[in-house]
Amino acid sequence: MEFRFADESDTGRLLTLINQAFAVEAFFHIGTRLDTARIQPYFQKGRFLVAEFDGALVGCVYVELHAEESYLGLLSVDPKFQKTGLGQRLVAAAEEFAREMGSRRMDLTVVNLRTELPPYYAKLGYTTVGEEPIPEQMQARVNQPCHFIRMSKPLGDG
Repeated sequence: MEFRFADESDTGRLLTLINQAFAVEAFFHIGTRLDTARIQPYFQKGRFLVAEFDGALVGCVYVELHAEESYLGLLSVDPKFQKTGLGQRLVAAAEEFAREMGSRRMDLTVVNLRTELPPYYAKLGYTTVGEEPIPEQMQARVNQPCHFIRMSKPLGDG
């Protein structure tokens, strides 16, 4: 397994991986999670850390640095590699990157309808710190009421 940062040439493979991993949200999310237009701002604001196995993209996580606070999102693992610890390894690598860049805290949001996610992140040291509404531009892509749960983890001084 090799970890590296993605560049825009990885866009097609990232879209395939992310949309495949987020297919479990089909019960409330209308359409694909991301498309070419919606992924571009991620490259402008942050970095994707990817995991490759035998030349295939099998996992990714997005990290956005904001001084002492960073944001983690879009944790995606190929279904064939789920439950192998790869997601945990990607989160740990993202946290280490943020710590090395000076961040002291990692934040994330999960949609409340994905009830398995808060316990997963809690096992990785994240605590619930609040809730926030789904942004207006996302409301047209959900078919039932939902909101985000905000979670956070101190990263220490590095």
